[in-house]
Amino acid sequence: MNDNDVLHRFRLERAGVRGGFVRIESSWAEVLRHARHPLALASLLGEALAASALLTSTIKFDGTLSIHLRTGGPLRLLFAECSSAGGLRGIAQWEGADPVTRVDLRQPDAQLAITIENTQAATRYQGLVAVEAGTLAESLEGYFRQSEQLPTRIVLCQHGGRCGGLILQRVAESGGIAGADDDDGWNRVGHLLATMTEADLVELPVETLLYRLFHEEGVRLEPARPLVFTCSCSQERVAGALRALGREESEAALDAQGIIEVTCQFCGRPYRLDRVDLELALAEAPVPPTTATPQ
Repeated sequence: MNDNDVLHRFRLERAGVRGGFVRIESSWAEVLRHARHPLALASLLGEALAASALLTSTIKFDGTLSIHLRTGGPLRLLFAECSSAGGLRGIAQWEGADPVTRVDLRQPDAQLAITIENTQAATRYQGLVAVEAGTLAESLEGYFRQSEQLPTRIVLCQHGGRCGGLILQRVAESGGIAGADDDDGWNRVGHLLATMTEADLVELPVETLLYRLFHEEGVRLEPARPLVFTCSCSQERVAGALRALGREESEAALDAQGIIEVTCQFCGRPYRLDRVDLELALAEAPVPPTTATPQ
């Protein structure tokens, strides 16, 4: 397992706090390989990938969790997704002159959505909040404060070719708040977290990092879960997208040779569908694997 593409859950027993730690390197580089991004936007995308993995540490489910940010400013789209199996993918779209400094998320009409799709239960949950903070970490803390009423601290960073993240949440249990007999626990771990540097987050072994920060808090660390770039595109999904567009728009996409060429935004995989494939898609018939395979 790649030690730099991992997610850990942990608990701070004394303070009644649960946490998650994530570090990504190869999976982030693989995402960036499929699209050109200016440095500031690439850094934000790395933070979003780390954040999507971090948020999966707060729940137990079988499916995917995505972070989706749209704005009316030059940051047109930020999307990152992590599956319960540890598959990561993401995209970012910027319009206009490249950003030269850290991207500020306080842009016109900016909204942040967190979507959880539970495939086992066939359910979908989405929470949506307006973005009022400049960084992704602060925006996610605001999301938990407004939508979940759950005290949360999040740190995200990009440093030295790696992205890292750490989340702390106060745990509610039956009968009250875990660690409620320690009134200062939540404030104490917040102060300890503030002593961590970006280099600490992306370079130190997780055991060393958590011991340095919280050795008096009764750290219980769970085994690592590997993270890897994964794209779920397929000819069936392409067919589904054409059905969603409808006949008029789909037929308009046919070129002079009667071919629709579709390229996955996440992995760059090309698909070619002819008019027969389109008719099958619009009829909600399965697309034959011999006619819509990637070229």
